[in-house]
Amino acid sequence: MKKILTCLLVPFLLAQCAPPAEEQTLPMQVAKAYGFDNLEQVAKISYTWNVRRDSVTVLTRDWAWDRIKGEVGYAGPDTTVTYLIAEKTAELDAIDQRFINDKYWLMFPFQLAWDTGYRYEVTEDQRSPIQGIQGTKLSIIYNDADGYTPGDAYDLYLNSELQIVEWVFRRGNGPDGRAVTWENIQEFEGISLTLDHRNESGDKFIWFSNVKVTKK
Repeated sequence: MKKILTCLLVPFLLAQCAPPAEEQTLPMQVAKAYGFDNLEQVAKISYTWNVRRDSVTVLTRDWAWDRIKGEVGYAGPDTTVTYLIAEKTAELDAIDQRFINDKYWLMFPFQLAWDTGYRYEVTEDQRSPIQGIQGTKLSIIYNDADGYTPGDAYDLYLNSELQIVEWVFRRGNGPDGRAVTWENIQEFEGISLTLDHRNESGDKFIWFSNVKVTKK
């Protein structure tokens, strides 16, 4: 039997869908399954984001995120820059948008705890589109006001351990999207990060390397 639950995760509506004290929302449970409670001990996260453009071209972007200072360091084919998130200027929007994009691919389970401007739906007894893994579908639908691409939706297919095995990104919460796997989960100083993503053809087209997590 399918069960669908819809809740809103925006500050002024939290009371409308607050779970019992002994329970937590499914998004927060997913974040905790990846070690969210250990993030407070993490000072820095650095990594290289890789995307395969074609059979011979791979684009890379290097990131160094100092969570204590709120500082981001970027090195790519176009430029190298370091900036404070709180003091970001409009001229840095393009780079900051890349930072958000790449961070979502690596740390989306934690975004479920960090982000507030979304609602979610839970559908049980679902199979993931690519691998056919039985589990729960958790749909995250962002509002139309926040972020660089407001209104987008992510259908997360979760296994029994509340790990993301696949997601389907739906731009503007449209009916159709692209299924991508979440593979190669590794632990770094108490937090779990997923390093590889394959498309429906089985090609690894986004992956992370040079991952380093530094504790306080």
